[in-house]
Amino acid sequence: MVKKRTGVIGRGTPLSVFEPHANSRKCVLLGAGGHAKVVVDALKSRDLKIDGVVAPELANDHSFWRGLKVLGDDDWLIGQEPKEFILLNGVGGLPGNCLRQSLFDRFKSAGFEFQTVIHPNTTIGSEVTLGEGSQIMAGVVLQVGSHIGDNTIINTGATVDHDCQIGKSVHIAPGVNVSGEVVIEDEVHLGTGASVIQGVTIGVRSIVGAGTVVVQSLPMASKVVGPKPRLTVIGGRSQ
Repeated sequence: MVKKRTGVIGRGTPLSVFEPHANSRKCVLLGAGGHAKVVVDALKSRDLKIDGVVAPELANDHSFWRGLKVLGDDDWLIGQEPKEFILLNGVGGLPGNCLRQSLFDRFKSAGFEFQTVIHPNTTIGSEVTLGEGSQIMAGVVLQVGSHIGDNTIINTGATVDHDCQIGKSVHIAPGVNVSGEVVIEDEVHLGTGASVIQGVTIGVRSIVGAGTVVVQSLPMASKVVGPKPRLTVIGGRSQ
């Protein structure tokens, strides 16, 4: 069950979670795909420096990626002193793909911390709380009293209305609209342009397809796809 956290980030203070060099730690990006490009742009829009990138696919053959020094692979970073770094998770969230969460869990277990990312072109209401490593991308609206969990992406142009509780490692894809007092549990994927009506709960590890309208609560590991969705429990039967 998703519970509301403390640690309020008010309308006037989101920049306080976006200062990777406040204690002289090196800011390092994990991954070098499409989502990583978006994360880099978000930091550049705040004139904040990234000290390098860690990506296994680049470690042996590349010295730089998009102007960032390639530092090594994941194993290289694990061998470093965690207190000297703060990490940016540049791996996106895809349905059924747990790489983003696996990276977050691995490096957290090793003692590293993750930077929360807030694009400057966002609207964040009062009494909103953001978990560690959450990423709020361009054009997002987060309304009063909502909580966003650790390692969660609220992607381009999505809206989350009042008093929503969004769990850990959730991906709310571009253009999603979530009405008020919705609970979205851990590891849920909401596809591009999906809509969720007020007051429903979406169970852990559920997948909601692009353009789907959710009008009732979903049990854990559900899959709903299409404008007239049929509910499927992953590993079970359709309803």
